[in-house]
Amino acid sequence: MDQNQAKKAAAEAALKYLVPGELLGVGTGSTVNYFIDALAAHKQDIPGAVSSSNASTERLKKIGIPVVELNEAGTLSIYVDGADEADKHLRLVKGGGGALTREKIVAAASRKFICIADESKLVPVLGAFPLPVEVIPMARSYVARELVRLGGNPKLREGFVTDNGGLILDVSGLSIIDPLKMETEIGLLAGVISVGLFAHRGADVLLLGGPNGVREVLPE
Repeated sequence: MDQNQAKKAAAEAALKYLVPGELLGVGTGSTVNYFIDALAAHKQDIPGAVSSSNASTERLKKIGIPVVELNEAGTLSIYVDGADEADKHLRLVKGGGGALTREKIVAAASRKFICIADESKLVPVLGAFPLPVEVIPMARSYVARELVRLGGNPKLREGFVTDNGGLILDVSGLSIIDPLKMETEIGLLAGVISVGLFAHRGADVLLLGGPNGVREVLPE
């Protein structure tokens, strides 16, 4: 099973968590695209979805699932999204696709967060994947200096603007031993819109695709 097959298997395994007749949240990225494609066969059970990005919105509309604004939706049954890294406590690094702020909002508004990934995303310690931090443009330089002070090496994601009009600093060189503390510390910096650590609201279930099929991981 190659990586794409592993992603597809994890995405399809998430279908069992669908709650017929209830709105769901849908994330962003290559693994989520497989999940959206798989939703097509179940659209009669799905009154609508809240999407975390313009790209996912377009994909959902193409298969005939109505996209609803979160402000009109209330609490969502489930949120299905991928991750760039996950640890055994199901704390995540997300934002490789640049949609971290909306992903964090939709995850917070959902009763259950189902994270889908290939097994390479499970790591002992978060931080090998550069941590995305979304910032208001005028705060870019200030936040970058503060991230250096925290031990990171921030790099502006060139030519990229988020759906919110923000910029992304990708921070390498961090060994994230205490994800809760770091999420809070970076999140409190003036000008930070969101940090791609999902520790305070991590996943409830992690579905990992691999050579032996899909493994379901619950938080330790």
